[in-house]
Amino acid sequence: MISTIAVFFGGGFGALVRFFISKFFSQYYKGDLPVGTLFSNLISCLVVGIFFAFLSESKYLNQNTKLFIIVGFCGGLSTFSTFSLETIDLLKSGSYYWAFINVALSIFLCFGLLLFFYKKII
Repeated sequence: MISTIAVFFGGGFGALVRFFISKFFSQYYKGDLPVGTLFSNLISCLVVGIFFAFLSESKYLNQNTKLFIIVGFCGGLSTFSTFSLETIDLLKSGSYYWAFINVALSIFLCFGLLLFFYKKII
């Protein structure tokens, strides 16, 4: 039961952080690239990478804390569905270049972050 509550609160916190990141970028960035979603996904991958490289074996973090961070917070912060919808919207509006850039940056940067930290633990 405690693990469910940890995921619930972590997910809510991650979703709020994502909301504020999107709000910030929509206020200050007026370009076509959905940078709020990209930034949220990058932060989530950074947290996951740091966690697995440095904290996953920590004796100071219990299982519920790990669930709060990885499943809850990172799950609420990252968003594949929004990334997909924004890419489809770019394609529908004829912004093929930005759709391609969005997909390429999301895949290479997010994957690259995780690969960087994965290599740290091997």
